[in-house]
Amino acid sequence: MSFNDSPASRRQIMGGAATGLAAAALVTPAFAQGQDTAATPAPPENPVTRYPAPPFPEQVQEPPGLAGKMDPRPDHGETSYRGSGRLTGRKALITGGDSGIGRAAAIAYAREGADVAINYLPVEEPDAREVVELIRAEGRKAVALPGDIQDEAFCQQLVQDAVEQLGGLDILVNNAAKQVSQDSLLDLSTEQFDATFKTNVYAMFWITKAALPHLRPGSAIISTSSVNAYDPSENIVDYAMTKGAIMIFSKAMAKQLAPKGIRVNAVAPGPFWTPLQPSGGQPPDKLVSFGADTPMGRPGQPAELAGIYVLLASDEASYSTGQVFAAVGGRGGP
Repeated sequence: MSFNDSPASRRQIMGGAATGLAAAALVTPAFAQGQDTAATPAPPENPVTRYPAPPFPEQVQEPPGLAGKMDPRPDHGETSYRGSGRLTGRKALITGGDSGIGRAAAIAYAREGADVAINYLPVEEPDAREVVELIRAEGRKAVALPGDIQDEAFCQQLVQDAVEQLGGLDILVNNAAKQVSQDSLLDLSTEQFDATFKTNVYAMFWITKAALPHLRPGSAIISTSSVNAYDPSENIVDYAMTKGAIMIFSKAMAKQLAPKGIRVNAVAPGPFWTPLQPSGGQPPDKLVSFGADTPMGRPGQPAELAGIYVLLASDEASYSTGQVFAAVGGRGGP
């Protein structure tokens, strides 16, 4: 079965039902008279207790890891995110869109009216299938583009395929990342160092360069940096270096592309509960208490970043470019 066959729009079906109900209300107004139709607003949720807090079960996965095998399973907004048409008609390409932050952005973009292409490694197919189904459930086009972005030729083909199958490109999210914990620099091999930089930095450079000819005024580029760009952890030196490079790349490109009407921003999350962590990003013994040292006492969930990625892609952030937006659970930002 091809991922790129679009089913009937659920929104069209629901829209038809809503139209029928509205028509019925018009011909029988007496039923509505004298009734309080205002919905009772839901009380705000306590952000400290909204999501699971450590201790977490011990767990280890082979990299790159799958969200479907994590305990607790991350929340990407599958049931909680509600759209309002803020990205209607847009075309987005998201790397690392199968799980974690990229998955949360993909779900949110589709529910805001965008068609979405996601890139991921072939071994992440189980997670990717879920994302494709969620995008299509919103009546939006989903394009699945598996492959390794450590390869320059693939990055160029990735952009070309996304543009052809989406019918254009308005939003680029450079999100895919590699993170492997090493307690000592002596344990950090050249092979790992090279793979981390190729995944996190080179791919961003290659993909952004390939995308630029297709972007137009009003387009947005969003790259995922990290708290490690300005407050690096001692056990992920190579990863922290790449996240600093992403931050600076975003600031420089914002200046270069502002005259063309293309905005460039970065998001710098703190500890977030994604497959990066149990697949080598954290030592297994530290994963049990992951996020406990934040003022909120827990890691963030990908769904908690979806709104930031939507904002930065939308016209509402038309004067925001060259910025780094943080979500770190209380420790301040860049």
